[in-house]
Amino acid sequence: MSLQAASPEAPTLPPPLGTPQTVKPRYAVLFDPVRIGPVTAPNRFYQVPHASGMTNALPHVRARFRETKAEGGWGVVCTGAVSIHPSSDDSPLPFATLWDENDVRSHALTVDAVHRHGSLAGIELWHGGASVMNRASRLPPLSPSGIPWMATHVGFMGNQRPRAMDGCDIASFLAWQAEGARKARRAGFDIIYVYAGMGYLPYEFLLPEYNRRTDAYGGSIENRVRLVRQLIEVTREAVGGHAAVALRISLEELRGRPGRHAESEAHEVVALLAELPDLWDVKMDSSPTDCAPSRFSPEGSHEPVIEFVKRLTSRPVVGVGRFTSPDTMASQIRRGVLDFIGAARASIADPFLPNKIREGREQDIRECIGCNICISSWHDGVPVRCTQNPTAGEEWRRDWHPERVPRAASDASVLVVGGGPAGLECALTLGRRGYAVTLADSAREFGGRLRFETRLPGLATWGRVRDWRLAQLGQLSNVTLYPGNELDSEQILELEHTHIVVATGARWSRMLYSAMEVPTTELDVPGVYTPDDVAAGATLEAPIVVFDFDNYYLGGALAEYLAAAGGAVSYVTPAGHASAWTIMTNEQPQVHRALARAHVAVHTLSRVDAVDGATALVRNQFTDAETRLPCRSLLIVGLRRPNDALYHALAARGDDLESARIASVTRIGDASAPGAIVHAVHSGHRYARALDMPDGELYRRDLPISEVAARVYAADP
Repeated sequence: MSLQAASPEAPTLPPPLGTPQTVKPRYAVLFDPVRIGPVTAPNRFYQVPHASGMTNALPHVRARFRETKAEGGWGVVCTGAVSIHPSSDDSPLPFATLWDENDVRSHALTVDAVHRHGSLAGIELWHGGASVMNRASRLPPLSPSGIPWMATHVGFMGNQRPRAMDGCDIASFLAWQAEGARKARRAGFDIIYVYAGMGYLPYEFLLPEYNRRTDAYGGSIENRVRLVRQLIEVTREAVGGHAAVALRISLEELRGRPGRHAESEAHEVVALLAELPDLWDVKMDSSPTDCAPSRFSPEGSHEPVIEFVKRLTSRPVVGVGRFTSPDTMASQIRRGVLDFIGAARASIADPFLPNKIREGREQDIRECIGCNICISSWHDGVPVRCTQNPTAGEEWRRDWHPERVPRAASDASVLVVGGGPAGLECALTLGRRGYAVTLADSAREFGGRLRFETRLPGLATWGRVRDWRLAQLGQLSNVTLYPGNELDSEQILELEHTHIVVATGARWSRMLYSAMEVPTTELDVPGVYTPDDVAAGATLEAPIVVFDFDNYYLGGALAEYLAAAGGAVSYVTPAGHASAWTIMTNEQPQVHRALARAHVAVHTLSRVDAVDGATALVRNQFTDAETRLPCRSLLIVGLRRPNDALYHALAARGDDLESARIASVTRIGDASAPGAIVHAVHSGHRYARALDMPDGELYRRDLPISEVAARVYAADP
């Protein structure tokens, strides 16, 4: 049997990693060295502090994760938030500490790793104030005036309330910051942070809602900024001119507050502190706006808030904005918005972004899609994950490098059936290893679920998962693409491949959801649809009820999509919020606002029990109280089942597989276990890395550093 290929061309391989090329003139400004107080950054690429889920309990995982970015060309590489005292305890969320000499040694591993590549290492010293609960340390949280931070959010997560700081507490806090700075210097850090943002303790002093003091630290903006000034001063004294002092500050709320002597209180704060720090790191106030998802905010969205800072200080300024375009980056520098291009998510998606620009390989940048799975990893308490970059968090655990893969260990050929996220990633990684790869899909276009989902409101950027992989596959002469080819087991047996990979995705079911909080029987009546039906072009008659117990983005996005087509749409979920799991990805506030703008009626804590062609019977999940909603069409976004019939058909033909010299049949991605796109990409990558390699799913497990462990690590790093 033969397949119909997409193109007979055999493109040349991309240049090897690190090929020296001249940077394009319009991007040359990005590679200027920049002075930061007593130290100099080698370029303008600055990995700002960001959470990684890698605490002091995972020192080697953390060090390799940050080192990979330095290797990829980031001129400055920073830690995430590092607690300076047990009264700043974010348990059970993962957080790093700098409390004792074991912590110093643990962080020194990261510093040494970053320095190996000529980059500067920065540390974000942090006190959470009223935003932490101190569940492990059991110390009272501290705050300016005893007011809980964002009580509507944090309050439901715990019942410990903060203590108003007295003069002794303030003196102790300043001493903790100074001692943290001294410890950071002993670890070798080049840039030491004062963190006055995101609701943490110094930031609480800046806002009158939380700072109701009547002493020298409250009242006027000059008084409210006093603690931040003193923190910078004690940090500078502690480092003794051997490290730069950076101020990281949130400006969104302050920018919206009129000033007495300037346009806003943000302008007044910056003017009061203008020359005190060596570097300004400017950001938003909360995760949903600071790390805004691409569904609701474009690249460079911070500029309207922070653009004024450089006009008020001669110190260098770094900011973020999910920068992925080199042209946007260079524009920010040339227009005087920033001195450094800051990145968290973009540096996770492609740690080698700077080097690719330097080498003239902008087309090879693995652009962040802004899905915020990385942020959900921190909420889950695990090392960072990334939809675009499956090696994130696996650099030390599995020895995965984002740009290098082991060479093929045999001359085997591989057929990958299914060109969705898992199949594309699997084929690309196998191709880079050097295997002869055939990628086939029954659809005329590759992309799997992305073909439809990227047409939904706000999700176009997610198409980078498909587009980047297809572009990279197009550069590999050992990979052949066959769209529009539906294969059965008999045809596959005739194709003479050594390994078969089934990546045929999953399908949505019509199952409802019971009072026992589990899916129940399939609802097989007219007027009931799944997302697969909508993707296939089905027309849903209004009024429409969307019943969502998948709880991620799709139910809400489909409700928006259907509402835009006209007609009434209601959204029903057993959860307490629409798209409930998106609280993990910072999307939940925007999801509710988007549904409100689309005039979608939201019914939470409810389930659909039945439909009769005119109405849907909806019951409260806890009380069983009944409501009837107008409903001509019911769209169920609930349980997904693997499309694994092809896998089972092949697995059942053991003798035929042997006769065809097929060594293995494996299912990956949603065909194995339905999940988010990040799971599918990781599954495809893991298979491709493991082919012909020694067996074993166990990854290396790290250990926290102690005095004894430090000697062991020194002998066997």
